[in-house]
Amino acid sequence: MTIRSTSELMIQVSQLRAVIFDLDGTLIDSDEALIQPFLALGMERDRITFGHPIEEACREWGIDLARYVELYDTTEAQPFAGAEALLQSLPVWAVCSNKHPVSGNAELNRLGWTPKVAFFSDAVNGAAKRCEPVIEALGLQPDQVIFVGDTEHDEACAGSAGCEFIWAGWNPRTAQQSPRGTSFASLGDLQQHLSQRFTEG
Repeated sequence: MTIRSTSELMIQVSQLRAVIFDLDGTLIDSDEALIQPFLALGMERDRITFGHPIEEACREWGIDLARYVELYDTTEAQPFAGAEALLQSLPVWAVCSNKHPVSGNAELNRLGWTPKVAFFSDAVNGAAKRCEPVIEALGLQPDQVIFVGDTEHDEACAGSAGCEFIWAGWNPRTAQQSPRGTSFASLGDLQQHLSQRFTEG
């Protein structure tokens, strides 16, 4: 994975108006919290992967969705270092997540986070998350937003919508995958980059 300096990332696009974040593994360190209900319901840890809509994962793995949501502890996952400062610095931000809306909204409320738009998996036509409805709800064009995420599914969502993508390189699981493309080692580095991007143009 290549960690680029801010000066190397002066991409010529329309002025940035908003940042869309995945939630799990991007803003909050939730891997273990996501795993625990699956373990409690009889899954083996090495079978569990990340980035799926929870409805699809439960269906594929033979897990009762309602029971999974009941067992998920919405108080366990904590923000990655620098998340609070980053979000406070942004004029407009949104969430686009494959998390179940009951769990996702509970965590946003607990953390006191108030994105302008928050779409979860079944809030996007009952299917996997897509950036397009979020961009539309923000009243923006794809070249006016950046999507930040931690999985190949997130990267594909950005590609389908035609918006720029940044990898959450501060997530150790993501960093170990050595993803190609723009990545930052810390949320502080991302904050510095976005600050410059919001003032361009």
